[in-house]
Amino acid sequence: MNRREIVLAPIVHVLGARPNFVKAAPVISALAAAGAEQAVIHTGQHYDARMSEVFFDQLGLPEPDVNLGVGSGGHAEQTAALMIGLEKEFTGRSPALVIVYGDVNSTIAAALVAAKLHIPVAHVEAGLRSFDMTMPEEVNRRVTDQLSALCLVTSPEAIGHLAAEGVPVERAHLVGNPMIDTLLANLDQFDTAAVRAAHGLPERYVLATMHRPANVDAPETAAALVRHLHGVADLADLVIPVHPRGRANLLAAGLDEHDRVHILEPLGYIDFIAAVRGAAAVVTDSGGLQEETTILGVPCLTVRPNTERPITITHGTNRLVAFEELVPGVRKCLEGGSASGTAAAPGARAGGRRPPLWDGHAGPRIADVIMEYLGE
Repeated sequence: MNRREIVLAPIVHVLGARPNFVKAAPVISALAAAGAEQAVIHTGQHYDARMSEVFFDQLGLPEPDVNLGVGSGGHAEQTAALMIGLEKEFTGRSPALVIVYGDVNSTIAAALVAAKLHIPVAHVEAGLRSFDMTMPEEVNRRVTDQLSALCLVTSPEAIGHLAAEGVPVERAHLVGNPMIDTLLANLDQFDTAAVRAAHGLPERYVLATMHRPANVDAPETAAALVRHLHGVADLADLVIPVHPRGRANLLAAGLDEHDRVHILEPLGYIDFIAAVRGAAAVVTDSGGLQEETTILGVPCLTVRPNTERPITITHGTNRLVAFEELVPGVRKCLEGGSASGTAAAPGARAGGRRPPLWDGHAGPRIADVIMEYLGE
């Protein structure tokens, strides 16, 4: 049978937040090359144009077939709205397969709806575990993997996590990291000098992104975080594109009350990664940024007690820090790093190497697994 004749019903991609878009771009491209019929549902979980639409433009993603426009809300409210909208879409489209990405509420909502409609689910980035059930993302990951017919895995340890949870081994496929496909494909576009000029940034800076509930939701925790970020700014200019989540608490705690703190609106993908590439160090609580800094060779301090991406520590530039370790950690990065802000070579790290299969070809491997599954 010709592979182009295999998939008669569409493959539906459900995308809800920035990391989903970055991961989906190479998968959609590879499936298109394989002749698959596809549809893209944008849930609108990230509803700010700078957090969503700009990524479609910059990554060459097809225009979404529908935008559910769900927006923000509590976990129950948002997930319920997502499930209602997705059920209507899946019922109307009768997809052959639903592909979900990462660990956001759109991911778990799509997996639940598809499972109840007896539609197979493929989970890109399956098997990652922080083993911290206070994180909503951990709940989303675990449930989604149990519901998925295909668990598409980015790093080897995730295979073991799935096996320990009783996921049959034939469901799990180590395919590499499609987020890295997107980064490597756009490497020539990450112009740090242009971003510095556009936003009036100094030549040497530390870049920060903070949005995890544990760090920004409680006013007293946000205030403690701001004190330590000001300590970082005492060492070097601090550039922080402020995520909508936590913005009010961070600003109320006085984040902008330091003359070396540069607060930016959320950036598009190209400008954001260009800013990351030129940073002397990155301070974050993001998951994906741990991976991107690993490939770019930029020191990364993750302000969390755990990470679902330990391979970025064993094979990358990442280190976990508590609040009180943040300033000493940045000081060490500044003392050992380049003072010029010059971009490091992709994957550069003293004595390091890239994680396996983070080579820019995860998208085609994912497409091969999916087309073989649907062909059977």
